[in-house]
Amino acid sequence: MNFEFNDLQNEIRSGVRSLCSRFDLNYWSNCDKEGAYPEEFVKSMSEAGWLGILIPEEYGGAGLGMTEAAIVLEEINRSGGLGAACHAQMYTMGSVLRHGSKEQKEKYLPLIANGTLRLQAFGITEPDAGSDTTKIKTFARKTDNGYVINGQKIFISRYQHSDMILLLARTTPLEQVKRKIDGMSLFLIDLRKVGSAIEAKPIKTMLNHETNVLFINDLEVPEDCIVGEEGKGFYYLLDGINAERILVASECIGDGKWFIEQAVRYSNERVVFDRPIGKNQGIQFPIAKAYMAVQAAETINFKAASKFDQGLPCGEEANMAKYLASEASWEAGDVTMTTFGGYGVAEEYHIERKWRETRIFRTAPISNNLVLSYIAEHSLKLPRSY
Repeated sequence: MNFEFNDLQNEIRSGVRSLCSRFDLNYWSNCDKEGAYPEEFVKSMSEAGWLGILIPEEYGGAGLGMTEAAIVLEEINRSGGLGAACHAQMYTMGSVLRHGSKEQKEKYLPLIANGTLRLQAFGITEPDAGSDTTKIKTFARKTDNGYVINGQKIFISRYQHSDMILLLARTTPLEQVKRKIDGMSLFLIDLRKVGSAIEAKPIKTMLNHETNVLFINDLEVPEDCIVGEEGKGFYYLLDGINAERILVASECIGDGKWFIEQAVRYSNERVVFDRPIGKNQGIQFPIAKAYMAVQAAETINFKAASKFDQGLPCGEEANMAKYLASEASWEAGDVTMTTFGGYGVAEEYHIERKWRETRIFRTAPISNNLVLSYIAEHSLKLPRSY
């Protein structure tokens, strides 16, 4: 296994870092305070082609791999930014790319690649179902002209800043399927055409992630909105999960590196009792421990990305990477808060904002407890626990 990045990958890292330098910590702090979407940043990333990095060249993308995409998101967060504002633009299109019709690919992928069309919303989670996606109640009833969809979704991020949404709905009732993961279908819906059939209500959270509850009432969609085969939507969803895990882990790694850089700098500058606090092992050791955890997570994440790019099974590595990276970034954030002491909670140092932002990754897009259950069952062959 080669642990060195090639020239192209180093150029990507440098290019993203250069772009991010135009958006300083105050830019992100102001977005956070105002609850504003980082429109200018997302536009710049789109125009530079970074968000279309996974789309094949035939559809106007860069045609690069998961390793390169991981580098992009890591650098955004390492700069002190928030990759979650646009990360779904990179991977949500995967369902269309791998399972969509020829017409869907030709119509939408070039526009997603150049950023003129935003596919940043994924409608899966529901209030009653939670992590048990098989229990979703949103239902798409077949009609002569297509489907009529009714239901409710929750924690749907970036809905207000997306032109389209991938929506998971049941097309066969749960009690009528042989396997509970059957009977769900994936719909690619143009939000510019739904009118009042989808009502979005923002949810106030401690994060600037712009998330919503969606109420779907008699939404009529044509038959060509369905992605792939009817009833196979959950399989298509699983197909894209590894990409999401790897890219979210990359953001966590970027956060972890940012935290550690801040902690090291501050511990060298801050003088208490006539000596830099970085001389104290009580400060050194936690930072060193957090640094090692981030490095270890990065290694398993790039192993997952490498296997993904080779078309090899990588579910174990992708899940472990998401778990290890989110835990490492949280540890690094906590260590940095402790290193800064009272200053850590002061907005001007930006630690508290990043601390809030990185915490969500232990819960979303999948709870770390479910990752542990996955590893226990699939890697260790222990009995299924749920």
